[in-house]
Amino acid sequence: MGLREFLIDAWSWLNYKPVVAAAGRPGSGSFPELAATWLPSHEIRRLAAYKVLASYDNNQAGQLAAASGDAAALERRELGDAANLVDTALGYLLGPEQQVMVVGAEHVDEEPPAPGSSEAAAVQERLRAWAQKELLALRVQQAERTAVLLGDGVYVLAWSPEKQRPTLRVYDPGLYFPQWDEEEDEDYPRRVHLAWELPEDEEAGLKARVRRVTYELGPVGEDDDGDGPVRYYPWSPGEASRTTCYLTDAEWALEDLKRGQTLDRLPMDKAVFRVRPDGTELHRLDLMIDFVPVVHITNTIPAGGEHWGRPALARVLQGLDELAATDSDSSAASATTGTPIIGLAGARLPVDRVTGKPERLRVEAGAVWQLGESGRMDVLDTSSQLSELRSRVDHLLDRIASNSRITSAGLGTLAASEVPSGYALRLALVPLDGLVASMRLAREHKYRLLLKFVQRLFQAGQAEGWAAGESFPARLVWAPHTPTDRAAVLDEVVTAYGARVLSLETAVKMLLDAGYPIEDASREAERITAEADRVASTARAGGINDRAGEEPSVEGAEADESEKGHQR
Repeated sequence: MGLREFLIDAWSWLNYKPVVAAAGRPGSGSFPELAATWLPSHEIRRLAAYKVLASYDNNQAGQLAAASGDAAALERRELGDAANLVDTALGYLLGPEQQVMVVGAEHVDEEPPAPGSSEAAAVQERLRAWAQKELLALRVQQAERTAVLLGDGVYVLAWSPEKQRPTLRVYDPGLYFPQWDEEEDEDYPRRVHLAWELPEDEEAGLKARVRRVTYELGPVGEDDDGDGPVRYYPWSPGEASRTTCYLTDAEWALEDLKRGQTLDRLPMDKAVFRVRPDGTELHRLDLMIDFVPVVHITNTIPAGGEHWGRPALARVLQGLDELAATDSDSSAASATTGTPIIGLAGARLPVDRVTGKPERLRVEAGAVWQLGESGRMDVLDTSSQLSELRSRVDHLLDRIASNSRITSAGLGTLAASEVPSGYALRLALVPLDGLVASMRLAREHKYRLLLKFVQRLFQAGQAEGWAAGESFPARLVWAPHTPTDRAAVLDEVVTAYGARVLSLETAVKMLLDAGYPIEDASREAERITAEADRVASTARAGGINDRAGEEPSVEGAEADESEKGHQR
């Protein structure tokens, strides 16, 4: 490979694949859809990488290699190891559940309540109701599995007048094309395309076409001189804004596109704009918001200057290839071990009466072969090779678990007898803890942004109960990714609280984090305090009643009289 062909970018870990490393438009030979002229050339490697990763997820990596010229790859055995790795990483990332939390809502039950806590609790309740109606847990599963597999995921929000709430949809990142302004250092693109091809429909008389949905920030009233009209948004009261978001949804016939008319240069005079059910044409429709309602999440924290994440399979893809090849060799070796190759010398072979030729011998139970005085039977023993191949499979699995940072303990391949103690298991899971912490950090701000957009869309749609004002900081809280020793945590909490080194609310929060069914730490602490006060009050009242109802005994009366006589 010449120096000019040596490329280092966000997809360099796939350069060993000819389908991605090919010059020109990589992947176009194996993936015909990537040969479309409307696709920008700088996006082809990313889209080809998505295709390769999807083939591993569906046990089709061998078919892809065969399409690239490796005919022997069709015999490759793929047993779902890639998909298992992705699903395992996804399970640890998400944890058992996710919950929407608004900062300040946990102090609503304090006496007196903290300033703004009542409003925060109300917003939290409404956001949780929205999450339940919009199946947020399901959408998160969809987007996050795509992000773990491909490195990226995309959410799109829209206001629904019929439902009177924002809708949330998940898009394949292969349809997502952000347009970055090279002259400005921006954290988010001001223009985003969602584009894909629509096949020909002969019954409906429709030709093959490309659909492009565009969100673009621009000046209010289309005035570019800086002195145009302004707008006051409910989430920024008293602050004038000259920015709004425009939506365009159009289609182009593929036969109308010429070379060089890529995604951002499609001829508008050839566009056929879509129309909403109410008759509104979706051509630079003013959405009455000052943000692009598209949230792009990454599986990892991108490197400086990059915008795309790294999938969970990136560093172990060649290991998965080795594992599939070893599984294929192991399968072939097991065939010769179970049905060995046998050499006969001096055997009397039966003759076919019709053809007069010796019949073919079969190795099966109960078979009897007649051998002469000098006859001999030799068996090819391949069991040692099979044992070696199985050991290599175990070695590759350990290597993949280690390099992916999921660890053998995380993948469940570590035998319980190999773990001497719970502390040793905790140490074995340290790389997994770091991996999950990094993946959650990469998503933290994006989910805060998504929940902020949800609040603003409610305000823009003038939904009931959503007054004007700044958005409350809300976040998606993840449950612990590994099981917790609840009994040990309970003992620790009881000891620490009994020694007065922990407050009651902190102790309850520790139980909440350990998985105990507690909905709100502050409210649970109040319940515990109230119950303790009630029990103490009952005990005091019972003691007073017992003393008041006592009658003096005979011994007590005699003792009193003796004491009186002594005093006299």
